[in-house]
Amino acid sequence: MRGVKVVTGAAASVLLMAYMGLTPALADTIEAALVRAYQNNPQLNAQRAQVRSTDENVPQALSGYRPKVSLTASAGYQYLDTLSSSGGTPTAIVRTDIHGANAPRSAGVTVSQTLFNGQVTANRTRAAESQVSGSREALRVLEQTVLLSAATIYMDYLRDAAIVEVQKSNVRVLEQTLKQTQDRFNVGEVTRTDVAQSEAQLAAGKTQLLTAEANLVTTKANFRRIIGNEPVALAPGSPVDRFLPGTLPGAVDLSLIENPNVTAAMFGIDVNFLQVKVAEGALLPTVSLQATVQQAYEQSLILPRTFNAAATAQVSVPIYQGGAEYSLIRQSKENLAQQRLVLEQTRDQTRANTVTAWGQLVAGKAQVASAQAQVSASEIALNGVREEAKAGQRTTLDVLNAQQALVNARVALVTAQHDRVVASYAVLNSIGRLSPQVLNLQTTTYDPSVHYHQVRDSWFGVRIPDGR
Repeated sequence: MRGVKVVTGAAASVLLMAYMGLTPALADTIEAALVRAYQNNPQLNAQRAQVRSTDENVPQALSGYRPKVSLTASAGYQYLDTLSSSGGTPTAIVRTDIHGANAPRSAGVTVSQTLFNGQVTANRTRAAESQVSGSREALRVLEQTVLLSAATIYMDYLRDAAIVEVQKSNVRVLEQTLKQTQDRFNVGEVTRTDVAQSEAQLAAGKTQLLTAEANLVTTKANFRRIIGNEPVALAPGSPVDRFLPGTLPGAVDLSLIENPNVTAAMFGIDVNFLQVKVAEGALLPTVSLQATVQQAYEQSLILPRTFNAAATAQVSVPIYQGGAEYSLIRQSKENLAQQRLVLEQTRDQTRANTVTAWGQLVAGKAQVASAQAQVSASEIALNGVREEAKAGQRTTLDVLNAQQALVNARVALVTAQHDRVVASYAVLNSIGRLSPQVLNLQTTTYDPSVHYHQVRDSWFGVRIPDGR
C-alpha cells in the first residue's frame, strides 16, 4: 500500500486531499466558503436586521428635542330649547325663550415644546448611541462565530472525506489480504485460524468504513446549513498563522482590547451609567412651552364665531411621587454595578479562551509532526512485517495488526492537520480579528453605520431605507 505525502508549514492540510484524488482546477476554496457564509448565513443576516432595528432607538431618543404638533377638529349638530326667567322689577318677571338648531364646528392647532427635562433627553440619546455601538459589537461576535463555524465545517468535511478514502483503501487491502490468506490456506501454508483472523479484520474494516461514511453524511448536512451549498471539489485549507500575534502574551493583550465580547460589555456599562442619569432626571424640574390656536363656529345659537390663541409656559417641580423614582434610581445603580462585574467576567473568560486556543494551536503543530513520523514509521513497519511474513517469521495476525496501525496513523495525521488549521482560526477568533477585512476575503463588507446615518436624523416617514 502506497504511503501518503508528508507536508509541513502553511500547507500542512494538503494531506486532507491526498486520498481524494488530484485537486480539480476549479476547486472550491475555504476563502470562497467563508465569503458565502458571510453573505448568506440567515442567522448573521437576522443579526444585521437586529442592529438596524437598534439604530431606531437614536431618532426615538432625539424626538425629545423636537416639538410636538397636533391638529384637532370637530363638527356636529345640536338642538337647544331653553326657557329662563329673571326678576326685572319687583312687579315684573322677564322671560327669555331660546330654541333652535345649530352646527358647532371648530379646528385648532397645538404646538408643545419641552425646554428642560432634567437632561433626560440628552442622556437617553447618549444611551441609545451606546446601545447602537453595543449591538454592532454583538454583530461582530456573531460574524466571528459564523466564520469560525464555516472554517471548521469546511475542514471537517475535508477530514471526514479523507478518512472515508483511508477506510476504503484499508478495506481493499484487507480484501486482498484475505484472498492471499485463503490461497495460502488452500496450499497448506497457513491454518484456518489465519483465515478467520483475516475475515474478522475485514469485517472490522467495513464497520469503520460505514461509520466514516455516516460521519461524512452528517458533516455534509452541516456544511449545507452553515455555508449554504453542497460541498463539491473542496481545495485544501491552510492555517492563518500569518494574521496572529507572535507570542501568547501579545495575543492575550490584543484579545482584551479587540475581542467584541469585551467591547460589547464596555458599551453595556455606558448604557447602564446613562440609565442612572435618566432615572435621576425624574427628580429635576420640567419646563415646557405650549401654543394653541383655535377657530370655532356656531358653538351656541347666540355665538356665531370665536377665535382663541394662547401661549403658555409651564414649570413642573416634582416633590413626591410615591417613591417609585427613588427605587428606579437604586435599581439602575445596581444594574450598573452588575454590568461592571460582567465586564470583569468577560475579560477573564476571553483571556482563558485565548490561552486555550493558543495551547491547542501549539499542540496541533506538534501533533502534526508526530503524526507524520508515526505514518512514516508505520509504513516501514508494515513493509517489514510483510517481508518477514513471507519468510515465515511473522504470522498473518502480525500483518493485520501492522496494517491497522498504519490506518490509525493516517487517520491521526488527517485529524491532527484538521485540528491544526481549525486551531489557528480559533485563536484569530479569540483575539477579535476573525473578520473579512483581516482575512482579505473578496466580498463587500457589511457596514452598519450606513443605515445608522440614513435614519438618525429622520423627522418623519415610515419607509425604511431599502424601500419597504
